[in-house]
Amino acid sequence: MLASCSPFNLLRPGQRLLSRVELKGVEQADKERLAALVQQNPNTRFPLPKLGIYQLGHRFYDSARIKSKMLEIQKSYDAQLQAAGTDSAKLGKLLAQRERKIKRKQLALDKGNAIMRLGESPAVYDSALTRKSVEQMTTYLRTQGFFRARVTATDTARYHRGLVMQALKAVGSIFPGKPDTLDAAKRYRRVTVTYNITENQPFRYRLQPPSIPDSGVAQVVRNGQAKSLLHDNERYNEEQISAERLRLETLLKNAGYYDFRQQYITLEADTSYEPLTVRLRTLIANPAPGQGHRVYSVRQVRFVTDAGVGRTLRAATGDTLRRSGTLAGQSRRPNLGVRTDTVVTDSVHFAAYEQKYSTRLLARKVMVRPGQRFSLDRTLQTQRLLADLDMFRFNTVNYRKVADPPSADSAGVHPPTGELVAVINASPAPKFAETSEVGGTFIAALAGPFVNLRLKTRNPFGGAEVLELGVRAGLEGQLTRVADSDGKDSPQSVYTRQLGATAALVLPQFLVPFNTNKFFTRYNPKTRLSLSETFVQRPEYTRSNFEFAFDYIWQRSLFHQYVFSPIVITLVNTIRQDDLFKARLLQLRDSTGSSLYRSFSKQIEPSMSFTSLYNSNDFNETRDAKYLRLFVEVGGLTRGLYKEKLLSNTGLNVYDFARFSADYRRYHHLTPNTFFVWRLNGGVVHALTRTDDPDVPGNDPQYIIPYDKSYFAGGSTSLRAWQPRKLGPGGYSPTRITKDGSVVRDFLTEQPGELLLEGSAEYRFPIYGFIKGAFFTDFGNVWGLQERKGKQGEYLRPGAQFQLNTFYKQIAVGSGMGIRFDFTFLILRLDIATKIYDPTAPGADRWALRNFDSSANPIAFNLGIGYPF
Repeated sequence: MLASCSPFNLLRPGQRLLSRVELKGVEQADKERLAALVQQNPNTRFPLPKLGIYQLGHRFYDSARIKSKMLEIQKSYDAQLQAAGTDSAKLGKLLAQRERKIKRKQLALDKGNAIMRLGESPAVYDSALTRKSVEQMTTYLRTQGFFRARVTATDTARYHRGLVMQALKAVGSIFPGKPDTLDAAKRYRRVTVTYNITENQPFRYRLQPPSIPDSGVAQVVRNGQAKSLLHDNERYNEEQISAERLRLETLLKNAGYYDFRQQYITLEADTSYEPLTVRLRTLIANPAPGQGHRVYSVRQVRFVTDAGVGRTLRAATGDTLRRSGTLAGQSRRPNLGVRTDTVVTDSVHFAAYEQKYSTRLLARKVMVRPGQRFSLDRTLQTQRLLADLDMFRFNTVNYRKVADPPSADSAGVHPPTGELVAVINASPAPKFAETSEVGGTFIAALAGPFVNLRLKTRNPFGGAEVLELGVRAGLEGQLTRVADSDGKDSPQSVYTRQLGATAALVLPQFLVPFNTNKFFTRYNPKTRLSLSETFVQRPEYTRSNFEFAFDYIWQRSLFHQYVFSPIVITLVNTIRQDDLFKARLLQLRDSTGSSLYRSFSKQIEPSMSFTSLYNSNDFNETRDAKYLRLFVEVGGLTRGLYKEKLLSNTGLNVYDFARFSADYRRYHHLTPNTFFVWRLNGGVVHALTRTDDPDVPGNDPQYIIPYDKSYFAGGSTSLRAWQPRKLGPGGYSPTRITKDGSVVRDFLTEQPGELLLEGSAEYRFPIYGFIKGAFFTDFGNVWGLQERKGKQGEYLRPGAQFQLNTFYKQIAVGSGMGIRFDFTFLILRLDIATKIYDPTAPGADRWALRNFDSSANPIAFNLGIGYPF
């Protein structure tokens, strides 16, 4: 049985299994880059033993059976094809079916069954690949300045014995017997390849004055020398040299040298000057002997806002004429008129069959102007700004040279400035875009359908605006938000009916009473006006939430965005509350100081906020990237002017508060398919002044914040071992009374806090195809900063108040694993987590693994869309 588990059974005679690859001697060079050049690696052992999985599948693999099955399929379909006769539709269907089945069997024959394909076939050692790896490493080291580096490889064969075999060998040494010839045969079937790298001293730069015969080009290079990527005494690096050539090309193109190409640039290296030194000189050649580089300026800018429309209309009209059957109609080319430059705005000539967009606004997005020198940066920026409008399918910026006058000498040493006509072609996107989504959720053991409808209207008012309308309706299963006042021992699953509507208008400029758009154009300014209404009906309550937001949005760079919201108004109104539910809220308020009851009072939340978002990752999070989101919000600053009158006339409460949060994420790209990702997230919220709570008569004024502005911990994007919003606060252990009168821990009621500290670490790896896996650990908690006290001065929620000398003992820890289905356009996620350390548990039970899969530590399943962070 032990022999059958050996991977050597998968090897042919004379083959050896690659067991390990080691790199030794790397001190200055990039070890990861060198490791990536290894042409053959051993089988993956972590996080999944791929060779073991392949070996398991191989036990069920029978190539003869697969071949027999393929012959049966072939014969079966040959008979069906013959019976189909001349029926082309049936023949095509049968051929497609046969092709699919044969293809599946051929895949199993070539790469093994499904289990084998989930694993990896044995890494059979190939000495030719080792020699190729040595060549690749040597070449790479020389490109990094290690011209005298040496790389050698040695393969050591060894037979790795298990504990049982080691024990038997020890016994055999005491009682010697007949040698084990099988052991001797296996001795050299496991190989370790060691690459020994001797870097020696690297060569360093000695920069020489550049040789540039064209005085104009030389002046531009001198002016940009401060941004050079090459510096004296740095290690020679060919990648850096290539980047410097690209920098010089871009520098000269931005200075008007439209025809300049990287081929004119040579960086001449000379190692004969002195030991360990590379004399490096920049040479920029002229286009031809006696001919200098020519500068170009823009003579005219033309903007065609309906590129492709004429071709489409002519094709449609021509098709109609051809269908009429007349010879004249078939030969006549429809005349749709000629675009004329009838509209000139800010020196840009706009041409279209019909001007549908505001030329004044489009002109602001065009960075290229007549009289300017040609600039590659301004060209690319124009394309980006026009693409961000979401008005066009595509846009291009091309240049056409203007013919020189007969007297001009364009081939001389100092040619005169040439002229270009910039032509911007933009093809309009469809005016309307409709998106419908029908789906379902499965939450709290209840299935709930939903439907989303969204309509996008482009350019509704002629100013390149985007109007988006959306409605949502659905049923969703949820657990009760608080433990029932009648003492039920288990959480109830209830249906929530949700209706929602949104409307947003995005303007491609700042909506301000003064003119700043020209200055901000490079930052892609936008103004967003949005309205949303959400109606929620549950057995316990019916609640509506209305929000209006006025946002200014701009981008500092491709990865960095700012959002300033000077006006955000939220109106919360609870239309109905169940009597038992209301009684439980009041009980929680009086016994623990819980602010959950405020979530169901009528209130208005005027505020202003600012967001800074930096994200260098892509949608599927496949880059080595960073993410930082900073958010500041201040609300109710002017409530003193209207607070009392608003409350007496409408019953609306208004609170003042300040809120701050920071979310930092780091994505480490370990290998092409594995990542180590970590996150630190924190936030704090505090009332600015004290408020009389009309719902708590006789109490002193308190620091009160709107319930929706509180922080919560737990859930699929927080600590995944806890239910959403149910962790904490601090070391406080909430309790409830069961039907038999006993006091038990309350895992059902939401636990708000004013301070949030949490983090996560996750290792992501591929499993098979689009299926990815992850191991993760989450930690953190929420705390109160203004906890209510009882008559004796004691906290109503003991352990919930943040204190410097105890908070680190109240950090919860959870861990688990996850499966992710990466469909590129959509990522489905299932995370399974358990509690490791629970600070809210009684002292003896805080190490929650002792109570694994119990009521205090049930296995938590988190189903979501997208990565948790």
